[in-house]
Amino acid sequence: QGVDWVALSFVQRAADMAELRQIVLGRAGVLAKIEKPAALEALDEILDLSEAVMVARGDLGVELAPEDVPVVQKTLVRAARTRGIPVIVATQMLESMIHSPTPTRAEASDVAAAVYEGVDAVMLSAETAAGDYPLEAVGMMDRILTRVERDPRWPELMAAEYPVEDADADALVAAARRAADSASTGCLAAFTTTGQTALRLSRERPLQPTLALTTRLATARRLALAWGVEARVVSTITDPEDLARVAVDEALAAGLCPPGHRVLILAGLPMGSPGAANILRIAHAPLRR
Repeated sequence: QGVDWVALSFVQRAADMAELRQIVLGRAGVLAKIEKPAALEALDEILDLSEAVMVARGDLGVELAPEDVPVVQKTLVRAARTRGIPVIVATQMLESMIHSPTPTRAEASDVAAAVYEGVDAVMLSAETAAGDYPLEAVGMMDRILTRVERDPRWPELMAAEYPVEDADADALVAAARRAADSASTGCLAAFTTTGQTALRLSRERPLQPTLALTTRLATARRLALAWGVEARVVSTITDPEDLARVAVDEALAAGLCPPGHRVLILAGLPMGSPGAANILRIAHAPLRR
């Protein structure tokens, strides 16, 4: 039916995710919902078999003491970022907005805290599924997220949370992230087959948007969950000399790079083969066509 992600509730052991992967067989992304204390005892093994993770705080709050839930949330977010997989914080984020047009100050701080921790996505539940103010709830959440990411301290916090790169691919992505600090950089473009290169860039939390260019529609759809990633489907590229042209054309078409700015390109050779990026190139968007 074309589902992008399959999320498994009440995961307790790695075997649960292994069974899900066997059923899905790569036709969708698999996501572990962490809401049972038993999952915390096998967290590394579970995340090794997961392509994304959700901190499902509603049921966690039933199973754990209230003071333990924030600690577990922090642990899960850090573990997901270390692996470079998307992490979602869900449940009771703007609960009062089910029946009120404005949130409490504590709820606004809760959403902001998740962003400061480095989550990829925050999720509304009853606020939009059954609430009286669904549009206001989404708008309020957007305002909070946007404000936090304008905080000059936010990039510093993201850098402090980032693990030391331990692979050649991570080192190249980190170099791209540092090169992107230049004011003349409009966006980063990642040619990716499976989405891993784009996810590595997302983990770095660059201040510029990441344009993921893939030949696979399924990959583009799944990357919608990753922080800061805008995905586009492109035709297969066989000539590496076409990388810059395609990246610049797509960046301009998507409105992600102002004319005259740089596009930092990550790709891997041979083209079209899944694997780590091994090329970092710089291209310039023309001032006019």
